[in-house]
Amino acid sequence: MTASNMAVRAGTAGWGGTRLGRMLGAGAACLALGAALACLDRPAVGAATAALSLRLAEELDTAAMAPARVGLGPHGRDIRLAGELGEGTAERLRALLDANPHVERLHLTSEGGLVEEGQAIGRLVAARHLATYVPDYCVSACTLAFVRGHRRFLVEGGRLGFHAPYEAGPFGQVVQADGVPERAAYLAAGLDPAFVTEALATASADLWVPDADRLLSAGAVTEMVGTDRFPDSTLDDDPSPAGARAAILRALPVLGSAPGAVADLAAWYAEAYRAGRSEAESVAGLRRRAAGAIARGLAQADAPTLLSAGRILLRAMLAARAENRETCARIGAGADLVEAGEVLGDGTEVPALVARAGIVSVIEPLPDDAVIGPRACATEIHAYARALAKPPAEAAPALRALVQRDVRPVREASALP
Repeated sequence: MTASNMAVRAGTAGWGGTRLGRMLGAGAACLALGAALACLDRPAVGAATAALSLRLAEELDTAAMAPARVGLGPHGRDIRLAGELGEGTAERLRALLDANPHVERLHLTSEGGLVEEGQAIGRLVAARHLATYVPDYCVSACTLAFVRGHRRFLVEGGRLGFHAPYEAGPFGQVVQADGVPERAAYLAAGLDPAFVTEALATASADLWVPDADRLLSAGAVTEMVGTDRFPDSTLDDDPSPAGARAAILRALPVLGSAPGAVADLAAWYAEAYRAGRSEAESVAGLRRRAAGAIARGLAQADAPTLLSAGRILLRAMLAARAENRETCARIGAGADLVEAGEVLGDGTEVPALVARAGIVSVIEPLPDDAVIGPRACATEIHAYARALAKPPAEAAPALRALVQRDVRPVREASALP
């Protein structure tokens, strides 16, 4: 998040809902337009909803909304709700809560939905004294549920989005609606009145995404948290094997050139999700496994590939040395092209190298019980520089020996020879 509030041009499939159905089904608009337009209520809702949902998905870099999934997380302490707050979502949540009385938190990932559903979910949250947690984004009607948590957690970099409610006209146009019920709900949750006024003054086709400081000061959020705080929710949007693949490619795009590795890692990541590991722990495991697979592939690679890898690793260590010598040491000791590519900001050379290395599977991670000290950076730089200085026929075997090593205990060097 930036230090200032953001006004994002986007809409949401959020606020009209059953109020719109009543308006078009029996209200004056229907009478004025004639009985023939009575059948336009659902298409109008759908047209406005679809258009605004697609715009929001584009702005927030999410998939277009799908019907909400409501599922119990590992160990029965968390419920994950992801998707559109459509009719019946609150009842499904109620049934799951009734069957699982030890639930403590509700994870919310949603672009909105029906206002009545958001309010009903909020009432359930308050009645069960649940905490609420947003691991990514919660906008529009979703925020009505989020603010009822007795503690309200937002992941660092996560987004809460607000705007005025809307109704859809008979031809699908967006019409800003009365926000009195929403104002009352926000104020009842203890939000600062000035914040509520600004939120509901945002045009229905726009989205206000306040920064963390504003959310905290207004009482909308009680605590910002890191990804290591709660069980991972990164697969809430799509817990399928395809969703797991998409999640790891977002985390490690370098693996796009290694489909075999992606398949193995997706299975491991999905299992980590089901086991309730934190997002930080799961991503760290992904990185270690990916780095280990790439290093093992390099150990079997041809001489030109080894020489290219050695040059990239050395460049990355030199680039990292000034900022973080531990990062520098890890890159060299583990032949870690994942971290090397990130340090260099490389989007093409490292993926191409990974593809050349011929990685097909990921079984074991690099060891995580060894300590790499910052002074080992100089030793690693010297080792790679010395190998690359040799004639090509000798450089390749020297580099192969380096990339075949596991991460080792700290090796100190007081100065370069």
